[in-house]
Amino acid sequence: MISIKVCGLTRPEDIQAVNRFAPDYVGFVFAPSRRHVSPETAKNLVRGLAEGILPVGVFVNEVPQRVAFIAAMCGLKVIQLHGNEDSAYQEEIKRLTGREVWKAVRVKDKESLREVMEGCADRYLLDAYHPSQQGGCGQTFDWSLLEGILSQKIMLAGGLMPENVAQAVQLVRPYGVDVSSGVETDGYKDPEKIKEFIRIVRGESQ
Repeated sequence: MISIKVCGLTRPEDIQAVNRFAPDYVGFVFAPSRRHVSPETAKNLVRGLAEGILPVGVFVNEVPQRVAFIAAMCGLKVIQLHGNEDSAYQEEIKRLTGREVWKAVRVKDKESLREVMEGCADRYLLDAYHPSQQGGCGQTFDWSLLEGILSQKIMLAGGLMPENVAQAVQLVRPYGVDVSSGVETDGYKDPEKIKEFIRIVRGESQ
């Protein structure tokens, strides 16, 4: 079964939507972003999550002790790193938090996947390369570059939406898929798009 993560939740309405359709993970962005939430807001949103939906915290080059503080405060189950955090930093986060660590990799070419094969993260979130953004640019990348990569370490991201996720899953066979802008309308999470995305990934009938 492919795991599903809906990222960039910011409002109580988003929590209501994911509780209805039950993705495996939901993401809260603590780095600068239009989807940024404060630790206090995230804590309150996490409290409203249905049992079984795991909260993920998204950070970019944050001080490890602050990551650990926010993880404990908000009850995060996974730490997702989107900056230049090296293996030593990742190991420090694991030691401080006891949580899984996912490392985002911006895929530009085959060489950019070296970290996936050699790194120490529990999983790798593969997103499209953008010269000025650390992630969340809403663009796909060449999925054929992933041939030969251990798929069970991959959370596939980057431009996924209800219209293309079936093809992505078929080609890559990842551990999971991550969606944010692909289930939004006018910059906000759209419950119907979330429902359709999850239905397609899980192969459920309409």
